Amino acid sequence: MAGRFDPLTRAAVRGGRTDVPATSAPVPAPGGLPATAAALHRSWAPEGPVDLGLTLGPLRRGPHDPTFRVTADGSVWRASRTPLGPATLRVAVDRTTGTVRAEAWGPGAEWMLDGLPGLLGADDDPSAFVPRHRLVHASHRSRPGLRLTRTGLVLESLIPTVLEQKVTSDEAYRSWRRLVRRHGEPAPGPRTAADLYVMPDARTWALIPSWDWHRAGVDAKRSGTIVRAARVAARMEEAAAMPPGRAAARLEAVPGIGPWTSAETLQRSNGDPDAVTTGDLHLPGIIGYALAGDRDADDATMLELLAPYAGQRHRAARLILLAGRTPPRRAPRMYRNDIAHL
Repeated sequence: MAGRFDPLTRAAVRGGRTDVPATSAPVPAPGGLPATAAALHRSWAPEGPVDLGLTLGPLRRGPHDPTFRVTADGSVWRASRTPLGPATLRVAVDRTTGTVRAEAWGPGAEWMLDGLPGLLGADDDPSAFVPRHRLVHASHRSRPGLRLTRTGLVLESLIPTVLEQKVTSDEAYRSWRRLVRRHGEPAPGPRTAADLYVMPDARTWALIPSWDWHRAGVDAKRSGTIVRAARVAARMEEAAAMPPGRAAARLEAVPGIGPWTSAETLQRSNGDPDAVTTGDLHLPGIIGYALAGDRDADDATMLELLAPYAGQRHRAARLILLAGRTPPRRAPRMYRNDIAHL
């Protein structure tokens, strides 16, 4: 649990940590919120502990993501575009019983609730992971509620990942906010979710004019990749049901999508525990420093260090990031740019 001795560092955020308030108050009963439309409800009892902040944290694109929100009662809210239409999901864990309670609104509410166990890691098998390093063991032991989420929605993870190519996280988060708020739609549901937005559908992404991409700070290379992916959205979404190798090949068939983008996408859409991110500016140095004291490690060195975790390399990388052992900075941060002002 986060506290004064567990600061929320950039590495922890990269590892998917989102702090969800711990509350001793009982979880509000289903239907206990003022709503503008009828909600569907579901309760689910997971086999082990589930930490909402660690499990759903990778789906949050920055502290002001218009599709993701954490509230003071310990609930996590998500707005998604499902195959059946827009939906808003509210999920909370009863800390006394461990039971998960969820409510959903909108045309895609039933789809969201059907996928709730997968979203919270029911398809994940933490027992398959065996720590091989002291730091990884300590990080794993202190986070028993970590599960790998599986959304089943490819475009939802692919587009913000493309926005993160070759820019700082802050720039990518800003672009995501601007595009979703301008071209998406308000999320269905209660007044509590009034500031949530559902991302645009594939057709809308493909029709965003060049000047709106520019105003959002997105260059032609990234916007072109998103438009090409949106035009074959149905084929992209099929990757959610494919084995890892075929899924990556399907995504990488689109020009502009490489191993870095496909891995970051499949970690979320497919819950792939072995989708290790290569081609990253910082990750090899962080893992090299944490496991071998080598801050100058490259992809080859990183993959060699992660080899003992074959089949679980993504989980191992997340645990290393969450441990927070990063090399001391020896250069200024990457310059933040905004081409919208040009």
